[in-house]
Amino acid sequence: MTLRRREVVRDLLKDRKGLLVVAGLGSTAWDITAAGDHDLSFPLWGAMGQAAMIGLGLALAQPTRRVLVITGDGVMLMGVGSLATIGVQQPKNLTVAVIDNERYGETGMQATHTADGVDLAAIAKACGFKNSRKILKKADFGKIVHQTPGPNFLQIKVAADKLPLVLPPKDGVHLKDRFRKALADVLAKKR
Repeated sequence: MTLRRREVVRDLLKDRKGLLVVAGLGSTAWDITAAGDHDLSFPLWGAMGQAAMIGLGLALAQPTRRVLVITGDGVMLMGVGSLATIGVQQPKNLTVAVIDNERYGETGMQATHTADGVDLAAIAKACGFKNSRKILKKADFGKIVHQTPGPNFLQIKVAADKLPLVLPPKDGVHLKDRFRKALADVLAKKR
């Protein structure tokens, strides 16, 4: 059974509660928006290759909160060095989920290196991720995302579908302010 990216992302975000979510440039930002725009989601409109590092910063700044980075294989390949930094820092509250369709979806569906066998899960494991898995069939992500001490890495193989755009707000300042306010509101309620 071939996995479909929007279904996978919907499953990753199921029962999200106060989960902090960073989405990489392009398709994964549209995927999290298709699953339901949320104030605690931070979709990137730029900064290709930086989703994992932004997630790491959040995880270190908010050690009691779970952080999920949802990004694509092309974006992860561009920022592959971030896996080493995450491995050294060892944030227990961070999961990086790579939606791997083996394509650069934003530039014409050219094949990425994962189509030729580059194993991002093996790279993450070699960098010191506590849990690193390549997912080829439907899985229950809830325990990994919400409970398993990390850092965790999921390379989730999906079909190379070209899907309709479901765009998040395009104003970066608005997204930043919305995210900060939502995080501050959640923290205030816990006091």
